[in-house]
Amino acid sequence: MSRPATKAELLAAAAGNYEKLTSLISALTEKELKTPYDFSGDGKRKEAHWKRDKNLRDILIHLYEWHRLLLDWVRSHQRGEAKPFIPAPYNWKTYGEMNVAFWKKHQSTPPEEARRLLQSSHAEIMALADSFSDGELFSKGVFPWVGGSTLGSYFVSVTSSHYDWAMKKLKAHRKNCAGS
Repeated sequence: MSRPATKAELLAAAAGNYEKLTSLISALTEKELKTPYDFSGDGKRKEAHWKRDKNLRDILIHLYEWHRLLLDWVRSHQRGEAKPFIPAPYNWKTYGEMNVAFWKKHQSTPPEEARRLLQSSHAEIMALADSFSDGELFSKGVFPWVGGSTLGSYFVSVTSSHYDWAMKKLKAHRKNCAGS
């Protein structure tokens, strides 16, 4: 599927990929849920997140925290408070460190709480996206605080694209569990 370019496509892709993600999670076996994630044997998986996330909770919390970033950013600007998408002391060059901070913050979050947090933030994201018009989401220059991109591209990134990322990781973990 191509990257959403309209409000209807955004909402459909976000809802569809969320449903696929939750179905995949529901189908995980007890072994897959209890086995720590280990991708060290796969030389193709070099990005930091392959080492960072050790279980389903870590993935769900990552998605949740990125939802919170978008929700907080948009709502702040709606109140007239200027703030960057990536909060200080981080920026687009150091957001990997921010991801590690999210990971550390939630190491004692129970897995079921991580599921509830993601379910809630997904619903908030969907409602917020639905509150904007097609033009507000996908026309450049509508909101100066968005910069050279569109607001919709941020929604796509933290929903359907991020859900794809999570599913790829979960499927890779399933494959590892099947091979052990």
